[in-house]
Amino acid sequence: MEAKLPLALSVGGATFLLGVIWGGPFVEILHRFKLGKQIRAELMDSAHVKKVGTPTMGGIMIILPTIAITLALNISRIVQEGEGRSILLPLSVLIGFALLGLIDDWEGIQTSRGSVGEGLSGKVKFLAQIVLALIASTIMSQVGFSYANSMPLPLIPVEIPLHPLIFIAISTFIIIGSSNATNFTDGLDGLAGIVTASAFGAYGVIAYLQNQIFLIDLCFIVVGACFAFLWYNAHPAQLFMGDTGSLALGATLGTVAVMTGQWLLLPIVAIVPVMEILSVILQVASAKLSRRFYGVDIRPFRRTPIHHHFELGGWSETQIVQRFWLISILCAFIGVALALLRQRALGPL
Repeated sequence: MEAKLPLALSVGGATFLLGVIWGGPFVEILHRFKLGKQIRAELMDSAHVKKVGTPTMGGIMIILPTIAITLALNISRIVQEGEGRSILLPLSVLIGFALLGLIDDWEGIQTSRGSVGEGLSGKVKFLAQIVLALIASTIMSQVGFSYANSMPLPLIPVEIPLHPLIFIAISTFIIIGSSNATNFTDGLDGLAGIVTASAFGAYGVIAYLQNQIFLIDLCFIVVGACFAFLWYNAHPAQLFMGDTGSLALGATLGTVAVMTGQWLLLPIVAIVPVMEILSVILQVASAKLSRRFYGVDIRPFRRTPIHHHFELGGWSETQIVQRFWLISILCAFIGVALALLRQRALGPL
């Protein structure tokens, strides 16, 4: 076990190097096929208008290496060890949500080319997320892996048993919420990639503390793949993640959080995506309730998700990304510290 973390870190580094090498040709392919980004109408009057046409679907650059390298490293565990097969669950979530995001990105591109339709509707996308998350949560509840149907408490060595249906409901909510929160975060150059990498790094350490070998490699491979993506997504971005990446990475992060049992730490570790989705919820709820009861449109933010609020407040795109990244790193430290304190209460590693 002592050698597992250095190996995982090394594999993450190798994933980064491979991603940087093949990322250049990948960006060129996206350019050749004109798979460019469209932006929301309300952002057309902002600095974001110059980003129109920048290649999207960049999440493929993260998804494919993660799947290939994780399977290559864990093939022996999948064949020989029962618990090792658990790695197939987060990989399946990654693939399922990536395909959903890919379809949505493709439909959006087709619409921008003049085809009929406007991409996947919000209802269709949300229904598909529910189905995928329910399947994953039911499997987690039934296969009996560590922390299934329970709620480990931070700081203290106590696990509260949960009825399988309650566990499935909570897990489904976490996966969908994490997926959409990460999707809302993907709005500025480098933001979603660096925030996601920080969160996966934290859960990679947590998996190490809990001796969940099958999750350690996955987490740090994702970190390496995200860093390679950031090589091309750093401001000014050469490509964007798109729903292909953001939906898949968010859902996989939620799945990993549930599998480690430390899902109560997710709002801390993933503080920026949580802020992003809460700002949207508060904005919509405030506008609807104020119009209904007072006849006035009251909105607490200039624009949501919240990174646009700070843009309109005078912060540059680079300032927002760097400051949100600092918050993400510090909260990842806090999440790992809380997990470590609980692990020490349980006894020697």
